[in-house]
Amino acid sequence: MEILAFGVQADEKPLIEHAFRDHHEVRCLDVFLTEDTAPIAAGYEIVSTSVNAELGGRVLETLAAGGTRLVAQRSTGFNNIDLHVAERLGMTVARVSYYSPHAVAEFAWTLALAVNRRIVRAATRTRDFDFRLDGLMGRDLHGRTAGVIGTGKIGEAFTRIAHGFGMRLLGWDVAENPACMELGMKYVHKDQLLAESDLVSLHVPLMPQTQHLIDAAALKAMKDDAILVNSSRGGLIDTEALVAELREGRFTGVGLDVYESEAGLFFLDRSLEAIEDDTLARLVTFPNVLVTSHQAYYTEDALRQIVDATVRNVLDYRAGRRSENVLVPHS
Repeated sequence: MEILAFGVQADEKPLIEHAFRDHHEVRCLDVFLTEDTAPIAAGYEIVSTSVNAELGGRVLETLAAGGTRLVAQRSTGFNNIDLHVAERLGMTVARVSYYSPHAVAEFAWTLALAVNRRIVRAATRTRDFDFRLDGLMGRDLHGRTAGVIGTGKIGEAFTRIAHGFGMRLLGWDVAENPACMELGMKYVHKDQLLAESDLVSLHVPLMPQTQHLIDAAALKAMKDDAILVNSSRGGLIDTEALVAELREGRFTGVGLDVYESEAGLFFLDRSLEAIEDDTLARLVTFPNVLVTSHQAYYTEDALRQIVDATVRNVLDYRAGRRSENVLVPHS
């Protein structure tokens, strides 16, 4: 049986091919699964997708009509999949419920440190042999307050690094993490966390309850000189509201590895095209904003775990087994 994998990055392709070589043939495509590309999957019982795939009702119906019975997504998040339609169509849907939390947590800290110490501006200057320090002043993070919104595995890893910096720790989540509390974290209401934190980092999944969790009111509740980091899902932040606050000169820095309208942009080369997204175009012009292209998970360690879990999902489907990765079971 040949498996069709959409949205495969160049670094990812040899890992996927190696992982599947003793089990199934795999055809890797660099194009992402969308309504336009879905017909390519006709005749493939198993399709693997990337985090930015479009798996709404119409795409799922196209896949089902072409004979696809399993969608194996190579990510933890699944907000891009209409699970109700998949269930109605009798399709099995699986994801990767776990991979290295350190990959994302460490990258979140990379963003935080980069905007705090003006690394991008400094690097750009030194390429031009401009070695002035004007405008590059940062702040010690030791002794300041880190607010962690979402204290699951990734939030816990982020918290451990914050503890290493000697920061005061505030947390907000639906359930308290004992490991974070052992590090000295105090769980508080979200409004208090936003008001008192010098650094706010987001580590919650995107779902209807968390859509625009950081809205205009939440942004206004934050300190004027705070740092905001999002390495989770773009929809957690109301980007237009964020742009409005940035126009007012607020925030020491904002580090974003995700963007709420990133589909059709991130993972692609759009450097020779006019960007029609005015919000993103405005966002990247602010000198205190750093935007990266959803790469927090992109380490060799994490990718190997993601690919290995995807292989297990395929093998489980073929054997009629069900694991914690299954979102919609085989009907």
